[in-house]
Amino acid sequence: MTRDTAARRSTRRDRWVVAGLLALTVVPVLAGTVRLVQLATGADLMSGSERYFDSPIPVTLHIVTAIVFAVLGALQFLPGLRRRRRWHRLAGRVVAPTGVVVALTGLWMTLFYPRPANDSDLLASIRIVVVLYLLISLVLGFAAIRRRDFVRHRAWMIRGYAIAMGAGTQVFTLLPWTVAAGEPGARPRALLMAAAWVINAVLAEWIIRRPARRRPRPSHRRPFVPVPVPAEAVAR
Repeated sequence: MTRDTAARRSTRRDRWVVAGLLALTVVPVLAGTVRLVQLATGADLMSGSERYFDSPIPVTLHIVTAIVFAVLGALQFLPGLRRRRRWHRLAGRVVAPTGVVVALTGLWMTLFYPRPANDSDLLASIRIVVVLYLLISLVLGFAAIRRRDFVRHRAWMIRGYAIAMGAGTQVFTLLPWTVAAGEPGARPRALLMAAAWVINAVLAEWIIRRPARRRPRPSHRRPFVPVPVPAEAVAR
C-alpha cells in the first residue's frame, strides 16, 4: 500500500467517524428544536413539555448549547480541521463553555423541574452522576490544555463529548424495547438510558487507549542518482 493510498483511507475513515457522530445528533437536535418551537408558540407538539412553561430559560439554554456542543464538537474530530490550529482553538473556546452550560442546566433541570411520570429516583441519580462526569471532564480538559498537555486534553475532551452524546445513543437502547414491549416502565427506562451512557463511556476509553495510527512521514533524504561513467573509463 502506498503512502497516498494509506492517507486517503485514513481520511475517509475519519470522515465516516464524524458522519456517525453527526448522525447521533439528529434525533436529539430534532427533538430539541421541536421543544423550542413548543416553548415559543405554546403548540402541543410534544408531551411532557408542560413542566417547562413556568421556567423556560434553563431548558432553552440547555437545548441551544447542547446543539452547538454536539455539532461543533463532532467537527473537532476531523483531522483536517484539527490541524488548523486557529480553527481548533477558536472552536474549542466555544465547545468547552457550551458544554459547561449543558452540564449546569442539565443539573438544574434534574433537581428543580417536576419529574415526568415515568422518571424515577434512580434515573435522577444517574443523571446527576452523568452531569458531574461531563463537568469534570471539561474542567480537566481545559486545565490540561492550559498546561499544554495535549494527550490528557484530548482524552478528557473525548470523555466529555462521549458522555454528552448519550442522548443520541439512547435511541438505540430505548427504541428496540419500545418496539418489542411498548413504553418501558420507570426502572427499565432508567437502566436503558444508563446503558447508553455506559456504552459511550466504554467506547471513549477504547478510542483513547487504542494505538495511534502513525502517519507516513515524508523522507528528507536525497534520492540516489547514478553517476554516468564515461565510455573511456570503461574501455580502460
